[in-house]
Amino acid sequence: MSGIRLWPIVCALSLFAFGAQAGAAPPQARTEQGLLEGVEADGVTVFRGVPFAAPPVGDLRWRAPQPAAGWSGMRKADRFSPVCMQKGSYPEDAPPERSSEDCLYLNVWAPRGARKLPVMVWIYGGALRNGSGSTPLYAGDRLARHDVIVVTFNYRLGVFGFLAHPEIEQSGAFGLQDQIAALTWVKHNIAGFGGDPDRVTVFGQSSGAMSISVLMASPLAKGLFQRAIAQSGGLFEPIQILLELALPGAEQAGLKFAAAAGGANLQQLRAKPADELLKVPFNPNLIIDGHVLTRSPYEIFVEGEQNDVPVLVGVNRDEGDYFVRRDTITAANFRSELEHSLPAFLIDLAGVPRQVANDAEARTTVLTFHRDIRFGWDMWTWARLASRKNRSVFAYEFSRGPVATHGAEMPYVFDRLPSTMATYWTNFAKTGDPNSAGVPAWPAFTESNPQGMLLGDEVRSGKPFDEQALARIDKAYATVRANVARK
Repeated sequence: MSGIRLWPIVCALSLFAFGAQAGAAPPQARTEQGLLEGVEADGVTVFRGVPFAAPPVGDLRWRAPQPAAGWSGMRKADRFSPVCMQKGSYPEDAPPERSSEDCLYLNVWAPRGARKLPVMVWIYGGALRNGSGSTPLYAGDRLARHDVIVVTFNYRLGVFGFLAHPEIEQSGAFGLQDQIAALTWVKHNIAGFGGDPDRVTVFGQSSGAMSISVLMASPLAKGLFQRAIAQSGGLFEPIQILLELALPGAEQAGLKFAAAAGGANLQQLRAKPADELLKVPFNPNLIIDGHVLTRSPYEIFVEGEQNDVPVLVGVNRDEGDYFVRRDTITAANFRSELEHSLPAFLIDLAGVPRQVANDAEARTTVLTFHRDIRFGWDMWTWARLASRKNRSVFAYEFSRGPVATHGAEMPYVFDRLPSTMATYWTNFAKTGDPNSAGVPAWPAFTESNPQGMLLGDEVRSGKPFDEQALARIDKAYATVRANVARK
């Protein structure tokens, strides 16, 4: 049984753990906006539904996040806010939650009596379409027992977070601006919860990890975090492959969305009900918007201009299973299966064979290429480029269980299933190094010695990446960049 199938179980355990604790005085915290009253259970305090920005509704739809309003008296922080507008959920079997445009809230878990503890800020995945900071899997009660403070938050998704349009100022990256606003709130307020604003670690998975690669490349996020953990996601590919990743192409896509939604101008679009907009197809992307991100992360990292912090990055052994688990793959159709979602010229440049011996080899070829092209190359490239400037770079491959698919590591990271991962992750948040007494030694990653940790049923050091396969993808991407440069 994979980690993904275990999520309903660990979610139920999380909810049970935060039942009412009779007789204890409610915990309180002071923020710039006012006083908060949270709840406590089993030595961990939690503050739910804390506003970090004004509701992005009405004229604030498709605007940069604005400061949250203050309040007088004591505000109860005992309930999660609605999640941001979305269809479906991520993880796919996460329980449904009420959604609203009024969704820019965060949650804080802290050990009782916390003093100057390191802070871990989670950025959820979900293809920029789904996810929330209140998904039970992401509850910080278990991690907080490792003497860290855990923060989760919501950011705008889909068309509400990533629409680019010629009439909108600084458009295309409102979801990223929400992330920066949440981190800014943490820097200004986390001391009131017992956290150290100078020891903040961002950690995230899938599109959350991709967001972190952008935050490391964005001047707007400089100084807001001191370490970064990225699980299966980065944005280092040549942006030339997809025109919508640059602002002009993204604005054209936005105009097409507006026409489909029946909005002749921005005023009409802002007047439409959120539920109605959600029905119109839209493909969100992280783009070079000229404000949050001025150039591609690859260019910024190559030139050593990123926000230079220790990083821990990695990939799951069976990531590709997530994309083809329902598909029948044969020796006859495996190339067409790949070409459904990936450019044919890139598949050829990366050296994928045109013929294989049998159906089993076909499936292995497809699974491996999906893992490497979607995640492996990004994480390998991230580790290589970061290690040129920072000695504190750590890499891993997660392979626990029969199928270590996309997202399967998360119950272990949040300490809902037993492993060393929560210890490694919280060690890294404390010191910038995952090592400590009682766990196997994790070597630093360098280009000359690309070692890391193999986090499987056995935990040991080794090479976390298939460098030979990734080098072929690297060469393919270099060809793309060179061809565009010559035009």
